[in-house]
Amino acid sequence: MSPRRKERRVGVVAVAGAAALVAVGLNLAFSAVAAHRRRKRQELPGFSAQVNLSAAEIKRLADRIIAKSKETYDAVAAVPLDKVSFANAIAPLAELDAQQFPLVQACVLPRMVSPSEELCRASAEAEKRLDSHFLLCRQREDVYRVVKAFTERGERIGPEETRFVQCLVREFERNGAKLTQNKRKEMEKLKSLIDDLNLKYIQNMNDLTKFVLLSEEELAGMPLEFLKDLEETDGKRKVLLTSYHVTPILEHCKVGSTRKLIAVAYGQKGGKQNVAILEKLVQIRHRLARLLGYSNYSDFAIEPRMPMTSRKVLEFLEEMSEQLGDLANRELTLLKDLKMKEEGDAQFGMEDLLYYMKRAEQHKVDLDIGEIKRYFPVKLVISGMLKMFQDLFALQFEEIKDVVVWHDTVRLFSVRDANSSDLLGYFFLDIFSREGKYGHTCVVTLQNGCLCSNGSRKVPVAVLLSQCPKEFDGNSALLRFPEVVRIFHEFSHVVHHISNRATFSRFSSLRLEGDFAEIPSLLLENWCYESISLKMMSGFHQVMKISHDVFVLKLSSNSMNFQEQELMRKRTGSSV
Repeated sequence: MSPRRKERRVGVVAVAGAAALVAVGLNLAFSAVAAHRRRKRQELPGFSAQVNLSAAEIKRLADRIIAKSKETYDAVAAVPLDKVSFANAIAPLAELDAQQFPLVQACVLPRMVSPSEELCRASAEAEKRLDSHFLLCRQREDVYRVVKAFTERGERIGPEETRFVQCLVREFERNGAKLTQNKRKEMEKLKSLIDDLNLKYIQNMNDLTKFVLLSEEELAGMPLEFLKDLEETDGKRKVLLTSYHVTPILEHCKVGSTRKLIAVAYGQKGGKQNVAILEKLVQIRHRLARLLGYSNYSDFAIEPRMPMTSRKVLEFLEEMSEQLGDLANRELTLLKDLKMKEEGDAQFGMEDLLYYMKRAEQHKVDLDIGEIKRYFPVKLVISGMLKMFQDLFALQFEEIKDVVVWHDTVRLFSVRDANSSDLLGYFFLDIFSREGKYGHTCVVTLQNGCLCSNGSRKVPVAVLLSQCPKEFDGNSALLRFPEVVRIFHEFSHVVHHISNRATFSRFSSLRLEGDFAEIPSLLLENWCYESISLKMMSGFHQVMKISHDVFVLKLSSNSMNFQEQELMRKRTGSSV
């Protein structure tokens, strides 16, 4: 994932002023437009998510969310401890979550997608206010006492209700609700220090002023399209130390010294400043974990995930190491032999891993990277992917036209069960690059599928964000195969989200344990290597140099190359 992603995990809702009067005629015109926009939304059954708010509307909505949340928490806190029940202590918090999640997402989405600076500022300000408010909600000792009292009464409830209560208690306790006042103040001080250090660390890593100047000879092997995108300075190409520049060079550059130079420079981003910051972070995080009753910060961080303890994680890693060690060593020997043939007697470093994995794959499929890319025009990939998921899960996607969205390239689809025609949910596709938009492929949930207190069901709504290139001068925009897999992976999250039938908003797909939420997408992305789906998503956009069937056969035969090497690389935490 993953801002993978995915949603604001704020307080109870997640895991992601009046204007002066103007001329009467103009005011009426704006009102008519706003009413038209609202009518368009209301025509969609089960769709209450809002995607076209003004800056003033975002502020007012954030005010309303905070006021309603405080009202609900105050009501729960007022319940006498000897009279607590699911109906008066737990159900109000669940209903608040169900109703407010899409409202919160309506406030924070513009920061990621809107071309308007005014909307982005309003969204960022609302997000900051909401984050602060929901953190305070999760620290309310009076509400925690009521919820805890309910767990001790022994009222019989269903398994999903039990799980919801367990999550409530855990979230309160992780935020210090059971600490004494003095310890809570100490916790706040530690969290503030951690936030400041995190921000400084990220700012150092995101410093876009760092770059390396390289000649075309030093960039031998790089695709022409990549070189064209690099800024020229003093007759050399300017390579920024970002993943968009670094990863392609580590994968394709034939010059070993260049790969090493870039890998070292990228690995040293942040410099000695970040080393000092990291040392402080480790110490302060340990103090925070101990204060909250955990043995160490690892146990605190792992608790909300499937393993639940760091001991289980270590056991899993050791088991994986034993199972994959021999195979990984054989793969590494193969890669070292390739380097020996191409570069002579040179030491094999981490900067060589991606390049020689790609070289081994090219030898096997007998296709170069540029040739593969020509088989994946964006429009064909998207249409083939949609057809694949419809066939696989018996779904029916229908594009909805004439609906106001945040940009004219955004598309909206309804999702129905192909057999019963029941409405399952909606998704937006916002896949083309533009300035100011969130820079990675991810899924944002706008509305969770859940049951409301009146018996109605909210249907899931999600957005697939990406930065695919646009068509230029009639030429098809093309995707690298890893980009195809990434989009397929993220759209799997969309389908998982829309297929969810949880009672509680808290258990909608992307709000489950983060590692569990990745499993369906990790499984489904393997379809990208099957011939049936490759045929749906690919097709040479000009004159074919080889037949489509031969291309599919070659690419699908390479589906599992060096998976063990990738796992071992990730286990060691390599940055290249």
